[in-house]
Amino acid sequence: MARRDIADAVADLPGAEIEVWDAGAVPSSVAEVEFYVPALLPSPASLEVMALMPRLRVVQLQTAGFDHVLPHLPDGVTLCNARGAHDAGTAEWVVGAIIASQWDFPGFAAAQREGRWDYRHPGVLTDSRVLIVGYGSIGQAVERRLTPFEVEITRVASRPRQGVHGPDDLPELVARADVVVVLVPAGPRTRGLFDAGLLARMPDGALLVNAARGAVVDTDALVAETLAGRLRAALDVTDPEPLPPGHPLWRAPGVFLTPHVGGSTAASARRVARLVRAQARRHLAGEPLANVISGR
Repeated sequence: MARRDIADAVADLPGAEIEVWDAGAVPSSVAEVEFYVPALLPSPASLEVMALMPRLRVVQLQTAGFDHVLPHLPDGVTLCNARGAHDAGTAEWVVGAIIASQWDFPGFAAAQREGRWDYRHPGVLTDSRVLIVGYGSIGQAVERRLTPFEVEITRVASRPRQGVHGPDDLPELVARADVVVVLVPAGPRTRGLFDAGLLARMPDGALLVNAARGAVVDTDALVAETLAGRLRAALDVTDPEPLPPGHPLWRAPGVFLTPHVGGSTAASARRVARLVRAQARRHLAGEPLANVISGR
């Protein structure tokens, strides 16, 4: 059970029988499923259906995030994520959003629509101090793309190591950053990580870039900082999501919003399909799986 392009990618594997489910009526074949690929952004129904799969052995996600699946995962089932598949698309969004925000492309676009020649000195990415919070594979992809812009990069991960700070250093590090890129996974430890206190430590005019999950940032605190004109933000994710009409973030000065598109690229889709094919082949051959989060 997978989206059509993924089904096509695995259709020629010996021993594979493929079915695409649109989360409507549950098909009778659900009891035969061994390898399940939920939707990119799974509905509650597409997660709850796992309870009807007595032969289920592997759940292969299309995303790196997995916390939303754990409450529905049957005992003994192996959960694998799509770590690496969305690195390029998300990193490209991050760099594009930083450049757009630093140069105020949204402001110049608005002036163009109004036929107004808005000459001014824009900001610039070069020489900026960039803090990457969540230095996994996506964070590394962001760093590779930012390095040619001659920036100073500081890294933070869940555990400190050579060249990478731990979360205890965040209050000190955000106070020195011109741009803070948030890429941490969602979970109880990261929910509200960027609260009013941490945001208050960011320098005046600093840019917060969130390509993780909306709940990692305290929305009310961010609204207060941006409405005051003290901080700017580039957001591919929000809390709540989708952002409802009339929400103050829509019109907050210095805020650039996109509707959670960082991982929704053609490149990401191709890489997810290749990953699922490789994982399905390993499962059919009885070989060890990649990107195992839990299970065997």
